[in-house]
Amino acid sequence: MIVKQAEIRDIPAVLELLQANHVNNVKDRSNGFVTTNMTEGQLAALIERENGVTIAKEDERVLAFAMAGSWDYWAEWPFFAYMIEQLPKFSFEGKVLTVEGSYQYGPVCIDESVRGTGVFEKVFYASLASMRARYPVMATFINHVNPRSFAAHTRKVAMTHVGDFQFNGNNYYLMACPTDLGSV
Repeated sequence: MIVKQAEIRDIPAVLELLQANHVNNVKDRSNGFVTTNMTEGQLAALIERENGVTIAKEDERVLAFAMAGSWDYWAEWPFFAYMIEQLPKFSFEGKVLTVEGSYQYGPVCIDESVRGTGVFEKVFYASLASMRARYPVMATFINHVNPRSFAAHTRKVAMTHVGDFQFNGNNYYLMACPTDLGSV
C-alpha cells in the first residue's frame, strides 16, 4: 500500500469510497460516516488547484483518503461558508483562527477493510505535511453524532477540541492542530 497525493485518474476510486461511506448510504453510523458530497469537477479542482487529496492506495483501489483545502476552495458549500464566519470566534494555542492562517481538513474516510491498521494515521499525517508550507494550523469539524471520528482524531492523532458550534440543527466540534506535528 502506498500513501500519496491523488491524481486526476484516482477520482473514480475516491468518489466510490466517498459514496460508500456517505451518511446517506451508511446503515450503521456507529462505524463512522462522511457528510460532504462532492462532484467529479469539485474533486478535480481540489486535486489540481489545492493538491488537497491524500490517498492510501493498493493497486488501483483507494482504501483511504483525506481531503484538505483553503477556505476559499470550500466557500461554495453553505456549511463551510458558515464555518468561515465562525472561525474568528475560536482560538487555538492562544491565536484567533483565521482564513489566512488555517485550512479546512476533511472529509477523511478509511475503508472498513483497513480500519485499525494504522492507515488512518498515515493518511492524516501525510495530508498534514502536504499543507504545512502553506498554513500553520489545520481546522475541521466533527458532528457530535459521529463519536468514532471524534475518538480517532483525539486518540490516534493529536487534534484538539477548541469549541462547538451549531449548523442546520446539528451540533459540531471544532477541531484544530498545528501542521508541524510529527509524522507516523
